Amino acid sequence: KLFTQGNIQQTGNVLDVAIEGRGFLQVLLPDGTISYTRDGTMQVDSQGQLVTSNGYVVQPAISLPVDAQSVSIGVDGVISALTPGSAAPTQLGQLQLADFVNPAGLQAIGKNLFIESAASGNPQEGIPGSNGLGTVLQGFVESSNVNVVEELVGMIETQRAYEMNSKAIATTDQMLQYVANNL
Repeated sequence: KLFTQGNIQQTGNVLDVAIEGRGFLQVLLPDGTISYTRDGTMQVDSQGQLVTSNGYVVQPAISLPVDAQSVSIGVDGVISALTPGSAAPTQLGQLQLADFVNPAGLQAIGKNLFIESAASGNPQEGIPGSNGLGTVLQGFVESSNVNVVEELVGMIETQRAYEMNSKAIATTDQMLQYVANNL
C-alpha cells in the first residue's frame, strides 16, 4: 500500500474533504469496528449524521441540524453551520484524523477502508494540522495516487518476463526429452 498524496480535485459538495498531508478519517463500521480512510466524500444520512459515501458514520460522530445552512469546514476540521434565527455560525463538531507509525501496515478491507494491524501500530489521533497531521480542504477530494503509465509499463514488463520464462521451460523440456530419447 502506498499512501502518497494523490491529486486534489474540487467537487462542489460542501461536505467533501480532502486530507492534505498525513492522516486518515475514522469511520464506524456496522459491526462496531473503527476503520480508516482517506476518502473524504461525505454526506448526511437520514438521522442527520455525517457519513461517508458508503454510509459509515464519521468518528467522532457529528450531527448536522436539518435546517443547517452554509456549512463550513475549517482546515482544522471544525464544522460550523448557520441555522435560521442565528446571526453567527454554530460549531457542530470537529473532524479528527488518525495516523500510524507504519501506514503501509494497515490491512485493506475494501471500499477505500483500512483497519489497524500489528504491522501498522496503534492509531495516534488528533485534530487536523496538529502533531504532524495534515489539514482538511472543504469541497475537495483526493484522487487516486496510482500512476497509470507506470503501472501499465510494469504490467508489460511482467508479461514479457513470464513469456521468456515459459519459453525457457519449453526449451528445457525439449532438451530433456531429446536426452531421454537418445540415451
